[in-house]
Amino acid sequence: MPSLGTGVQFVSFFILSALIIGASLGVVLAPNMLYAAFLLGFTFICLSGIYLLLNADFVAAAQILIYVGAVNVLILFAIMLVNRQAPETPVPLKKIRDGIGGIVCFGLFSLIATTVVRTPWPYSTEAPVTNTTLKIGEQFFTNYLLPFEVSSVLLLMALVGAIMLARREFVPDQTVTGDEPLVLPERSREDLEPALKKLPVSTASEE
Repeated sequence: MPSLGTGVQFVSFFILSALIIGASLGVVLAPNMLYAAFLLGFTFICLSGIYLLLNADFVAAAQILIYVGAVNVLILFAIMLVNRQAPETPVPLKKIRDGIGGIVCFGLFSLIATTVVRTPWPYSTEAPVTNTTLKIGEQFFTNYLLPFEVSSVLLLMALVGAIMLARREFVPDQTVTGDEPLVLPERSREDLEPALKKLPVSTASEE
């Protein structure tokens, strides 16, 4: 990856940092969840630009492909498919909760900023790695093989758990008379059995 000039890197870093901070605040403060999801995707894209400035081209590409192309798109699909307009209910002690949350966030920001400023970060004089993909692959399958495999198992368990939570209990095939068609309600079978027994069911012999 060709290196940029120091001035260009400096200006690009501050522009991307300002965009990330603004988009992150939009994710938290946006009243519309759809807009918040779009701002989250924009935050991921700006963060990949920071990785490019650090000569981490593989991490930048993975950031866009995985977080923007998979995670953020999945969040958008979930928001658009659910589309539930929940009525706003008054939250008790809302101002006190907002104040406590603001104090906690300010404290965490102060702690992180103090750590960044006071830590003597070492400067590397070595030339940047040209093939970062090969270097990351070597580290994954040598020094970090066990954490890599454990994370794979954890992702598989999360996938199975998500399938179990999202599984619907299908209603048996029945022909129900009436104006309302039989749909698949998002409730368990035990909750549906008393209601199904009361419905008039037409059989082939009655026809």
